[in-house]
Amino acid sequence: MTEPIAYLKGEFVPASQCVLPIYDLGIVIGAAVTDFFRTFHQVPYRLDDHLQRLYRSCRYTRITPPVSLEESRAISEKLIAENGKLVPGEELGLVFYITAGENAVYAGAAGMPETLTPSYVQHTFPIRFPLFRNVFVEGVHCITPAPRHWPPQCLSSKIKNRNRLHMWIGEQEIKQLDPAATPLYLDINGNITETGGSNFVIYRDGQVVSPRRDNILWGISLTVLTEILEEMGIPFVEQDIQTYDVANSDEAWLPTTPYCLGPVVRFNGVPIGDGTPGPLWRKIIDRWSEIVEKDIHREVTGS
Repeated sequence: MTEPIAYLKGEFVPASQCVLPIYDLGIVIGAAVTDFFRTFHQVPYRLDDHLQRLYRSCRYTRITPPVSLEESRAISEKLIAENGKLVPGEELGLVFYITAGENAVYAGAAGMPETLTPSYVQHTFPIRFPLFRNVFVEGVHCITPAPRHWPPQCLSSKIKNRNRLHMWIGEQEIKQLDPAATPLYLDINGNITETGGSNFVIYRDGQVVSPRRDNILWGISLTVLTEILEEMGIPFVEQDIQTYDVANSDEAWLPTTPYCLGPVVRFNGVPIGDGTPGPLWRKIIDRWSEIVEKDIHREVTGS
């Protein structure tokens, strides 16, 4: 089987050769922004939304992309087209990764070249939906770990970045309580924010409630959710959410790129609703399926 290709610093290379040196600032100090999208029928889904967010993240972090947004789009489309041939009928995920560049004279905290060339990486992988089957069949258990989410006063929540050590620590903590659970992070004031890979919303009193956008990374899947809710005539509001609100919600969901919308059925051990994936969640997934012309529930569950 031919090896997939990736994009690394201006060149298309075999995926096995898509590596960064140990002195790249994305590794040394975590100076990197990222984004991720998926395909439906091997066609990029909401690609421009993801690219625009990536380029906004670059502007905020003072990392200048080495290619234009239009060139980035062309690179993504080439990778999807070429690598899709290796896995006919499967869907791909594509990761963008842009670091501040290589500090060739790095030694401890000393030495920094006057100019840096950002390292730009794109790579794909087949999405293995069986990994998410229990999300749809059984639902997700979310637990709030002790580490708090980055406050936006320190690092803007609007950028997608790789500074996630607090999330790694939080995940290790909750896995000792429930190996299948997903950590859901609180802010320093005790408000719900998001997980390491998804947004979080609740449904109660006939409306869907999201944490305020200045406290979370506003996801593309969250945007799609708001569009579907508007079609359905269901109000969507942004306000602070506390653990009390989650425990007393009718349903709770995780908007996320790989499987679009996951049902949360337990929160810190307390059942949400009747403790099973809720009926409104299923209606939204079915509508999402109509939009992308693919049965998302079947894709994830295999049945």
